[in-house]
This record gives sequence, structure tokens and C-alpha cells, in this order.
Amino acid sequence: VQLQASGGGLVQTGGSLRLSCAASGRTFSRYCMGWFRQAPGKEREFVAAITLNIVGTGYADSVKGRFTISRDNAKNMVYLQMNNLKPEDTAVYYCAASATMGVVTITQQYDFWGQGTLVTVSS
Repeated sequence: VQLQASGGGLVQTGGSLRLSCAASGRTFSRYCMGWFRQAPGKEREFVAAITLNIVGTGYADSVKGRFTISRDNAKNMVYLQMNNLKPEDTAVYYCAASATMGVVTITQQYDFWGQGTLVTVSS
């Protein structure tokens, strides 16, 4: 699976952005899809994940109630709607695919990664 993330940019505090991730390959629907982020000088961290059958989702506590992950298996797309953005959300955001069942939150359990898209939230 090859992944291409897009949609990042510069936004003010309280603003919104929608990230998209396009996946190639016919097996997209077999993977749990996740979003991670990495801020300068920090480790990559889990943001959100959605199961292959769209039944389950999971979020980091820091984004619950503000971010929503979704996917369209017919279009091989996964999205991250980010509302009420804060300066601490500034990071490079990566989409990833995991063959592990369930809502996968652990970085090491993801098998494929996109190239990342930069989100900058100004105060």
C-alpha cells in the first residue's frame, strides 16, 4: 500500500483543516488506517485510527472532541477533520496503514506510512 497525505497548511488558533490520505492498491479495505503526528523535537505520536470496516475509531486524549477520522473504502481515502485547532497541534501529520486487527494505536504495528503533511497553527 502506498499512501499520500495532503491538506496541511497554516491556520489560526480555533480554525479547521481537513487532511486527506490517498491509498493505492486494491487491498486498502483490509487495513486499519491511522493518523500520527510529529512535532519538532518530539517523538511521533498517535492521533486517531479507524478500523477496516469503519465500525471502530480511536483518538488520542489530546484530540478527542476536536478531530474526526473517517474513511471511504470505495475511494481508497482516509480523512482527518481537525476543528478548534490549537498551537500544540502544530506538527507533521502522517497517515499509516496497519494489517493488525482492531483500532491500532501503536506506531510499531503500522506497516505502511505516507510522506507527511505539515500543519501549523498560529496563536
